[in-house]
Amino acid sequence: MLKNILKIALRSFWKTKSISIINVLGLSLGIALCLIIALFVRNELSYDRHFPNSERIYRVTSDIVFGGNAYKMTYAPAPMADALMEEIPEVEAAVHFRQRGSFLIKRYEENIKETDVIFAGKNFLEVFDIPLVQGNRQGALDEPNTMLISQNMADKFFRGENAVGQSLVLDNSTDYKITGIFEDIPENSHFDFHVLLAAEGLPEAKSGHWLGNNFQTYILVNPNADQKEMEQKIATMTEKHMTPVLKQVMGEDFTLEKFRESGNKVDYALQPLLDIHLYSDLLGEFKANFSSTYVYLFVAIAVFILLIACINFMNLATAKSSNRAKEVGVRKSMGSGRSELIFQFMTETFLMSFISFILAVFIASLLLPFFNDLAGRNLSIPFASLGFYTFMLIGSILVGLIAGIYPALFLSGFKPAKVLKGDISNGMKSSVVRSSLVVFQFSISIVLIFCTIVLFSQMNFIQNKNLGFSKDQIIMVHDMYALGGQKQTFKQEVLGNSLIDMGTLSGYLPVSGTNRSDNPWWVMGRDIQDQENLVSIQNWRVDFDYVKTLGMKIIQGRDFSFDIPSDSSAVIINESAVRNFNFDGDPIGQKITSFSGDNVSGLNTDDLEVKTVVGVVENFHFESLKENIGAVMLLVDSNPSGIASFKFKAQDVQEVIQLVENKWKDLAPGQPFTYEFLDERFASMYASETRIGKVFAAFTGFAIFIACMGLFALTAFTAEQRKKEIGIRKALGASVSSLVLLLSKEFTKLVLVAFVVASPLAWWGMSKWLEDYSYKVELGWETVLFAIGIVMLIAWSVMGVQSFRAASTNPVDSLKGE
Repeated sequence: MLKNILKIALRSFWKTKSISIINVLGLSLGIALCLIIALFVRNELSYDRHFPNSERIYRVTSDIVFGGNAYKMTYAPAPMADALMEEIPEVEAAVHFRQRGSFLIKRYEENIKETDVIFAGKNFLEVFDIPLVQGNRQGALDEPNTMLISQNMADKFFRGENAVGQSLVLDNSTDYKITGIFEDIPENSHFDFHVLLAAEGLPEAKSGHWLGNNFQTYILVNPNADQKEMEQKIATMTEKHMTPVLKQVMGEDFTLEKFRESGNKVDYALQPLLDIHLYSDLLGEFKANFSSTYVYLFVAIAVFILLIACINFMNLATAKSSNRAKEVGVRKSMGSGRSELIFQFMTETFLMSFISFILAVFIASLLLPFFNDLAGRNLSIPFASLGFYTFMLIGSILVGLIAGIYPALFLSGFKPAKVLKGDISNGMKSSVVRSSLVVFQFSISIVLIFCTIVLFSQMNFIQNKNLGFSKDQIIMVHDMYALGGQKQTFKQEVLGNSLIDMGTLSGYLPVSGTNRSDNPWWVMGRDIQDQENLVSIQNWRVDFDYVKTLGMKIIQGRDFSFDIPSDSSAVIINESAVRNFNFDGDPIGQKITSFSGDNVSGLNTDDLEVKTVVGVVENFHFESLKENIGAVMLLVDSNPSGIASFKFKAQDVQEVIQLVENKWKDLAPGQPFTYEFLDERFASMYASETRIGKVFAAFTGFAIFIACMGLFALTAFTAEQRKKEIGIRKALGASVSSLVLLLSKEFTKLVLVAFVVASPLAWWGMSKWLEDYSYKVELGWETVLFAIGIVMLIAWSVMGVQSFRAASTNPVDSLKGE
C-alpha cells in the first residue's frame, strides 16, 4: 500500500512540475531562514553558560542619583569585593575588575597594542573557573605586577616556549611576570580578555574608598543563596561603610534616609551572570550586549516566515485542485474512504517537507556567511551534532502537519457527484480561510516593512543630527603616552602641514571608549550639607584648542586662551551644567569648587579646588542618544595625554594618514601607530542597531518574496476557478485590462484589510522601541502610507503578471468543454 501511495505521489509531482518546484523552493527558503535564525537565537542564549557554576555567579550593579544626574552602572566601590566575602555568608568568592584602556606590550623591542587587557582581583579563578593550560591556580594573581595570559597571547609572544615565569613589558615601563596561561575565553562571553593583570598593585584598589565607583565586582554564591536576601544584606553593609565617610563631609547629622529624601540614592543590586548579555545595557559594560527584545523579534520573524511558507504551500496545493478533483471523485466512487485520501495527501506533504528540509540545509549553508557578515557573528551549522538531525527530523514532521493538514482536508472533502460533473467550488469568495491567509501574510509584510523603515529612519536621524560638535574629517591618534615628553612636539609638527586645520590633545572625547571622570562640585559659598547644592558633573581635561577643533559653539563668555595665564584655573561648562548649578545671575565669572584631586580621595574639606567659569558651551552629545545630555565641565590641562585629534581638509584621506604616521614614526620609532576617525567611532556606538537593521531588512525582503509567491498562487487559483467566466467575458468583448482589474480587485481589498490590521500593531511596536531613545524621529502617517505603497506596488506587480496571463488566454480554450 505504501509503495502505491509513493508511486501516486511521485506521479502527482511530475504531473505538476512547476507547482511542485515552487512548493519545494518556497518551503525550503522559509525553512532555511528559520534555521539561520534558530542558530542565531541559540548562540545568543548560550552566552556565559560555558563558565562552571554560571548560574551561581552574579555581578554587582549600581543605581545612583546624585547632583542632578542619574547613573545605572556596572561599577561598585573598590573595597566591596573583600567586604562581600567577609560580611555576606552566602558569598563563596568575589573578584573585582578595573578597566584602564589599551596597553602597549612587548617582549623585546617592538610594542604591540593590546585592547583586551584588564586588571583583575586575586580571586578571579575562584569565581570564573577557567582552565589553566600552564601554571599554578593557587595565588596566580596575588602579587603586584603579575599576570595571566590567554593561549592566544602566549602563542603570539612565546610560540613554542613555556611562557610561565617569563615577563612582558607594559607601556615601556613596567615588567609583569606571567604566572599562568588560561584557555581562550569563548566568543559567546560578555567579556573576552586575553590579558589579566593583578589588581593588587593598583593604588585605587588599596584605598578603601567607598565613595568611588570604578570597579566591576562579581561574586560566586552558594547553591542555596537567595538573591533578594543578599541584596538586603548588601544594602545594610554599604550603609554601614558609607555613612561614616559621608558624615565627614555632610555633617554628623547626615543619614542615608535624609539623602534619599532629597531625591538622591545609592543602591546596589545583583545581576545574574546569565542575564547580562540579553538584559543589560548599563554604563561600563565590557562590550556591547544584545537585547532580549531583538531575540524575541527574530523568533517572531522565524515563526512568521515559516507560517507564510506553509500558507503558500496550502494555497499552491489548493490552487491546482481541479487537477486532483476528478481523481478524488473516481477514488471515492471506487470505495476509498476520506481517511485513506487524507493519508495519501499527507504522505505527499511529508515527502515534500522532507525534501524541502534537505534543500533548506543547503540554502542555509549558502546564506550563513552573508548573515554572519551582517550580524557580526561566527555561526555554523552543527553537522556533527546528533541533536541537529533530530531537530531537522522533528521539524520536517511538524512542518508537514502544518502545511499539509488543510490541503488534505480540502481535497478529500470533494463530493464525487459534483466533481465528476465539473463543479469544483465557487472560487475564492466561498473561502474565508484563503482570504484570511492572504490578509495574515500581508499584515506581516506591512509590519516588517514599517519596522524596517522606522529603524533606518532612526539610524539616519542619529547620523545626521546636530550633535553639538563636528565629527567629520577628524583623525584620532591613540596612545600618546608612548611619545613621552614629545606630545606637544608631535602636535605642532602635524599642524605644520597645510592638510591639517586644527588639533587638540585630550583623552576626553564625545564618543564611547574615551575617558570619563565624574565628581561632585558646588557653587562656592553654598552649604554642601544641603545636598541640593551638590552637582555631579563630568570633568574633562583638555587643551586650549579643544573647543575649536571639535567645532563646539560657545554661547556665553569665551573660549580658553593660551595668552591668559589665569585660564589654568578656568572652566567652560555646558548648558546642562548651568541648569544644574542654578547660579544666582550670569554664570560667567561664577566660582565653583570641589575636593582637590580627581577621585575625591580623603574628602578633606580644607583642601578644595576652585575654578572660575569663563564660558558656556552649547550642549553636545557625549553618550548614546538614548541618554539625556548630562552636565560637563572642560578644564585646561597643562600636560594632556591619551588621544591627539586633528581636523583635516577634505582632500586625500590616505595622504593625511601617511603624514600623521610619518611624524609618529619620527618621534616614536618602534611604537605602534594606531588611529581611527571620529565619525567611525561615533558610528560604532550604534553598530548593534545598524547590524540589526540590515539583518531585519534582509529577512523582511525574504518574507515579502515568500508572501508574493503565495499571492501568485492565489491569483492562479482564482484565475483557474473563473476561467469560464473570463472566456465568456472575453468572447463578449471585454478588454484584457478590464479583466486584469477584475481579477486583481479582490486581492487589493484583502491587502487594504491587511493594512488596517497591521498599521496599529506596527505603530505601537515601533513606538515602544523608540522609547529607549531620548532623541528620536517622530512617527508620521507618511511612514505608514509609504509601507502600504511598497506592499501595493509589489502585490500589483505579482498579480498583474498572473492576471494578464489569464486574461490573454484564448476564450476558445476556456469554453471548448461546454
